[in-house]
Amino acid sequence: MADFNRAIALILTVALVANLAATGNADGEKKIRVKTVKGKKVCLQGWECNVWSVYCCNQTISDVFEVYQFENLFSKRNSPVAHAVGFWDYQSFILAAADFEHLGFGTTGGKLMQMKEIAAFLGHVGAKTSCGYGVATGGPLAWGLCYSKEMSPSQDYCDESYKYVYPCAPGAQYYGRGALPIYWNYNYGAVGEALKVDLLNHPEYIEQNATLAFQAAIWRWITPTKKKQPSAHDIFVGNWKPTKNDTLAKRGTTFGTTMNVLYGDYVCGKGDIDPMNTIISHYLFYLDLMGIGREEAGPHDGLTCAEQVAFNPTIAPKIESS
Repeated sequence: MADFNRAIALILTVALVANLAATGNADGEKKIRVKTVKGKKVCLQGWECNVWSVYCCNQTISDVFEVYQFENLFSKRNSPVAHAVGFWDYQSFILAAADFEHLGFGTTGGKLMQMKEIAAFLGHVGAKTSCGYGVATGGPLAWGLCYSKEMSPSQDYCDESYKYVYPCAPGAQYYGRGALPIYWNYNYGAVGEALKVDLLNHPEYIEQNATLAFQAAIWRWITPTKKKQPSAHDIFVGNWKPTKNDTLAKRGTTFGTTMNVLYGDYVCGKGDIDPMNTIISHYLFYLDLMGIGREEAGPHDGLTCAEQVAFNPTIAPKIESS
């Protein structure tokens, strides 16, 4: 497995160096290349936004979200009592994000919207990987990215009903791993197909490579769970237009609805519960730390999903995420 990690690191490094050589100078300065396709301006920006796209004409994530901000958000992740010391870092996040910036992740709208989406996404990540508690040093919101995996799995999360599509590999365990923890064989299979990594046979890759773990989380953020449903990204940046039924279900282009599409009725439609409030608190805390200010989050009704009807109500008691 060490060979796999070294290979991934080498590939990423070689790709980064090659892209810098091709699209920037020796110091990594980005050049913006512009052309018009079907009447629309599209751009490339160095290694970070290297697919022709309208979104690559905007600032990139590294322009609006720097190392010191990442360190502020996740200040306790490498504390001795944390459970993923040395695993998560800014470089891994930026390398992962670069695969999705041309699709609009962190590059939609102006600088304010870009920073708000980063804060929203990382707010989910922080809440789902936190080991903070009420009297923890630095406060309970300073401990995001404390985990890279579920510490004491209660089962192997193998659903045999998917044996013809995503069969469980002998000995594999599909417990929660990653920045937005992945559970169950069918979820590992779907993410692996999208990222072109054999996660069905090697789910452990997620807990061994931080860039891959962030890629899986960002893919989940920008990918609809089902056809004709929005992604969390499209909800948050306003690309999605709610239907009359969505309005009746109290779903809109809000942070609260991102929780709905990601976690359904495990978090939403259950009133003012702690799991929901924890995610909201991380988002607001990160807005403050990034210099945006929580007032930019808008009214409380847009932050909560307490009274929303789930996009995908649960049929059986399966744990989709922690």
